[in-house]
Amino acid sequence: MALDLSGIPIVDHHAHPLRRTPPAAPQDWLGFFTESSDPDLVLHHVPNSLFFQYAVQALAALLGCEATAEAILTERDLLGQRGWAERLILDANIKTMLMDYGFRGNESYSHAEMKDLLPCRIEPILRLETLAQELILKLDTFGQMLDAFVAEVENAASNGYIALKSIIAYRTGLDIHEWSNDEVESAFLKVKEQARRAGKIRLASSPVNDMLVLRALDIANHQEMPFQFHTGFGDSDVDLRLANPLHFRPWLQSGKFSRVPWVILHMGYPYLRESAYLSSIYPNIFVDLSLAIPFAISEVTSMLFQLLGLAPTSKLLYASDGFSVPELFWLGAKACRTALGHVLDQLVADDILTTGKAFTSAEQILYRNSEKLYNL
Repeated sequence: MALDLSGIPIVDHHAHPLRRTPPAAPQDWLGFFTESSDPDLVLHHVPNSLFFQYAVQALAALLGCEATAEAILTERDLLGQRGWAERLILDANIKTMLMDYGFRGNESYSHAEMKDLLPCRIEPILRLETLAQELILKLDTFGQMLDAFVAEVENAASNGYIALKSIIAYRTGLDIHEWSNDEVESAFLKVKEQARRAGKIRLASSPVNDMLVLRALDIANHQEMPFQFHTGFGDSDVDLRLANPLHFRPWLQSGKFSRVPWVILHMGYPYLRESAYLSSIYPNIFVDLSLAIPFAISEVTSMLFQLLGLAPTSKLLYASDGFSVPELFWLGAKACRTALGHVLDQLVADDILTTGKAFTSAEQILYRNSEKLYNL
């Protein structure tokens, strides 16, 4: 038995735009159900993952078709991209989505296009490393780049951005340090030379990355602007040892950024107990539920039990981290609602919560906390 949470709307506070061209064939569709980019793993092993098998069963039930990738894609194509996306968003009862547009670039829809495509409110998130890379390519000196970066971040809210977001965990890790100006300038010269030679840049310099994130955190602290950090697992680009949110502790303990609403994305998976601990100690730390929900599908209920064991319900934020295909928005919402209903029902049965408090907790997690945090 589980509490029925289907009537509670959702704020998906961390997601990515849809791809302009949906995957045409089942073998292309498989790649959206894994964080791996290895073609052998995608083709031969993703079909055997529990998440993919769950997705096929759930989507086939929604569409009333055979539980195969081929049948689902056929039904999807009959609806068209707009019709399919609308059906999934409305069925999931998603009222608002916050979008990070720094992922997969031009192959994805713009903010204006996403607002036109989806039947819900859409607000943008500013991805810092993407911004920095664009500025490094355009500007010649460290001073020019830093001035332009600071100006963009300072004006982010007035330019319509709802939050800042960093993927420094992917690039150089969360053990963020202060560096001297000479060290940062020297590192910048090497980065700029690489950019000149290649015509592109993947910013992976610790002195430059750390300095930019600290400057952004300082601005966010003055403006009390939410700041999302990728933590925990992702694709093969991330070193999980350096993506543990416990690396944040020196900065949290310092109190220097105590006015920043600081969001640990992806619950730090597999460091979710560490994330729950941090949220229980520091008032400005919040924990996002995305990616591991729904990708680690058989663990969703146990993950929520672990988080709720220590993290206040006022500190947990629902999101899907869905990207490229709308199925991921819907699957995240479905998996979280179902598992949260089971968890809260068990807490009621164990006399930890009343039924009323259980529904209040669900509302907090699914939409109220995000509405308050992001001033929606």
